Amino acid sequence: QVQLVESGGGLVQAGGSLRLSCAASRTLFSPNTMGWYRQAPGKQRKLVATITTAGSTNYADSVKGRFTISRDNAKNTIDLLMSSLKPEDTGVYYCNLGNYNGEYWGQGTQVTVSS
Repeated sequence: QVQLVESGGGLVQAGGSLRLSCAASRTLFSPNTMGWYRQAPGKQRKLVATITTAGSTNYADSVKGRFTISRDNAKNTIDLLMSSLKPEDTGVYYCNLGNYNGEYWGQGTQVTVSS
């Protein structure tokens, strides 16, 4: 039903910033939680940050103070502002949506941070 499309990935130097965006194809059922997950090479996909319809956020310890997640409920989008990037932030970032109807994933966008 819902398609999630990520954008904004790329190659950046350590210490730089990058902004990821995720757009949903239609109005979302509420309440819901949207978030970003990262899969590093050879590693399991792990939570980076989530945000609820009401705006409550949760971050992985490794990104606290550096990443900021936000959402626009009217436009059905979420963003992830990544600052002070480190090589260990490298991976494929996936947009996620969860509501009472199920769970959905985007196709992912590659983020590479060089040292």
